[in-house]
Amino acid sequence: MTQDWDAGRLDSDLDGAGFDTLAVRAGQRRSPEAEHGEALFLTSSYVFRSAAEAAACFAGESGGNVYSRYMNPTVRNFEERIALMEQAEQAVATASGMAAILATVMSLCSAGDHILVSRSVFGSTVTLCEKYLKRFGVEVDYVPLSDIAAWQAACKPNTRMMFLESPSNPLAELADIRALSAVAREQGALLVVDNCFCTPALQKPLTLGADIVVHSATKYIDGQGRCLGGVVAGRKEHMQELVGFLRTAGPTLSPFNAWVFLKGLETLRLRMRAHCEAAQTLAEWLVQQPQVEHVYYAGLPSHPQHELAKAQQSAFGAVVSFELKGGREAAWRFIDATRLLSITANLGDSKSTITHPATTTHGRLTPEARAAAGIRDGLIRLAIGLEEVADLQADLQRGLDAQS
Repeated sequence: MTQDWDAGRLDSDLDGAGFDTLAVRAGQRRSPEAEHGEALFLTSSYVFRSAAEAAACFAGESGGNVYSRYMNPTVRNFEERIALMEQAEQAVATASGMAAILATVMSLCSAGDHILVSRSVFGSTVTLCEKYLKRFGVEVDYVPLSDIAAWQAACKPNTRMMFLESPSNPLAELADIRALSAVAREQGALLVVDNCFCTPALQKPLTLGADIVVHSATKYIDGQGRCLGGVVAGRKEHMQELVGFLRTAGPTLSPFNAWVFLKGLETLRLRMRAHCEAAQTLAEWLVQQPQVEHVYYAGLPSHPQHELAKAQQSAFGAVVSFELKGGREAAWRFIDATRLLSITANLGDSKSTITHPATTTHGRLTPEARAAAGIRDGLIRLAIGLEEVADLQADLQRGLDAQS
């Protein structure tokens, strides 16, 4: 007898299962249609056996699927796996990381609400706030990421949300998530943490007190630079608001991309371990180079938040940024001299990437905003992939040799 898709759930059998088991098995069903692995459902809509069944599904009275803009078995599989890995009640997948941030704000904030945002966020996040959210009556202010007192002082009676990245892009600055969660609770605001750089393999913000976690699944969750996607995880009461927004507005994840992300999750911790080990080696080597003015990596004992990183992360991540003497001219000369590294603003790939943040990821910010975020002209960001460390070091040496 053919089982319904919702029959034979494995999630209840995974209570107490380890992280890697969840990464491989969470969200799967035992059924003839998905006997091993994840089934890929590329259908746009679903057929019902009767008018009554269709009415019940559209009314949300039964567990059947209606339309893939907001209901798809493959996407749901991905959402359930992320929710378990992040220790969330529910997760909601979106078309991109920026769509995840937009959906979170549009679902949970209204005109007249106030949002506090860290100064140390992705450039497109700032553009979203400045060009679009403010246009619709949402107030936005920016505060230094690690300054808890500044967050507290900047709160207003209408502060609804506090948004941050930790570690930050590209300077690897950290927030004390536990301390900020206390500020948010006192204010009655939601604490939203972009966990893209760490993934749940290295950090679980919800267990540290955050209310919501967002990801660009495009990065390490995929791991090979193949697909765009995003995901939001948190309490069911908040995620149901996101479901309603996605059902209406439609910035949803494609089933094919969800299927790719499911396969990426199976190797997430193995990849993150390799990324982090290589990043640590290269950061320690870059510190010793005379052409390098400063290295930004929380794995270095010299990093001002090294102990905090050890306390709330299981490793230090794969992004290493460093500042060269000589400003933009030196940075561009370094980048152009490399031969192995991919010159692109993406990260989280198996292939190592290199970029100049001041003219790429943060290029749309005003000079004043870049200065406030610490994005100087000599800054270079590396996202370390899975190549041999010796080969990456040799390529970075080409960049250093070009400075003489």
